Amino acid sequence: MTRHRNVVPPPRQRERLSPFTRFSVAEWSRLREDMPLPLNEAELEELRGINERVSMEEVTRVYLALSRLLSFYVAGTQELRRRTAEFLQQPWEKVPFVIGIAGSVAVGKSTTSRILRQLLARWPNHPQVELVTTDGFLYPNAELKRRDLMRRKGFPESFDRAALLRFLADVKSGRTPVSAPVYSHLVYDVVPGERIHVDHPDILIVEGLNVLQTGLSRTGAPAVYASDYLDFSIYIDASEAVIRSWYIERFLALRELAFADPRSYFHSYAKLSDDEAVEIANGLWVNINLKNLRENIRPTRDRAELVLHKSASHRIDEVSLRKI
Repeated sequence: MTRHRNVVPPPRQRERLSPFTRFSVAEWSRLREDMPLPLNEAELEELRGINERVSMEEVTRVYLALSRLLSFYVAGTQELRRRTAEFLQQPWEKVPFVIGIAGSVAVGKSTTSRILRQLLARWPNHPQVELVTTDGFLYPNAELKRRDLMRRKGFPESFDRAALLRFLADVKSGRTPVSAPVYSHLVYDVVPGERIHVDHPDILIVEGLNVLQTGLSRTGAPAVYASDYLDFSIYIDASEAVIRSWYIERFLALRELAFADPRSYFHSYAKLSDDEAVEIANGLWVNINLKNLRENIRPTRDRAELVLHKSASHRIDEVSLRKI
């Protein structure tokens, strides 16, 4: 009887078997061709998040090429929809192109989203670009407490998935105007009565921890997820150890900034010593955010069309694009 062994393919063969084509930053940068940089340093400073170190060089080498690629996807998708409507002998109306951006807490999703929004809006064929974060679709703290979910805030069950799906369905169906709830990181809660309005944009960027999730319902039947409404998806990646260090650095920075505000939900942390702050931040990372990363966020990474991998320096060091 012949025993079959698991044979690991050599590196080049593994690359051929991978659904992604991987690029170094130097290789990726060449794909921007001669595109001019439409941002200046002052504008970039406004787009950077706390503890983020995106440079003009990185915008030039990584984000310009990405905005060029996304512009091709937008134009190609709209043309396909127009041709399909023509084939079906139905009227055609431009539908917003939806981009999802996912990844761990503290990995830089918000900064990436803001930069892409600015770059994409400079393209003449899709000048109206809107950005919505899924934080607004978290259940309010009162409801999370009622459901005993405050220690699971950010996990899939802490979001009002039905409300998020209604919002995305309305956007993709061309309804206007559509609105989404607003979340305040200062008070750590959804702001009652405050909404962000989305009026039929050319592109909608949806940024959040779990936007790439998929799966089955509790009965085993296929369920609808936010990812079903995405036209293109991006995952921001880094090693666990690196993200942990960024999370702690950001916590320490917030202690000096937002936490110092008496209105802050975390105001009691403002007077912590460095050692106390690091201990609390590490506990929050290990007991909440790392669990969510391992159980729910990272398993969606390979579903993305594009993965931006970051090194410990915060700089993107590899770009992986899904093969067509």
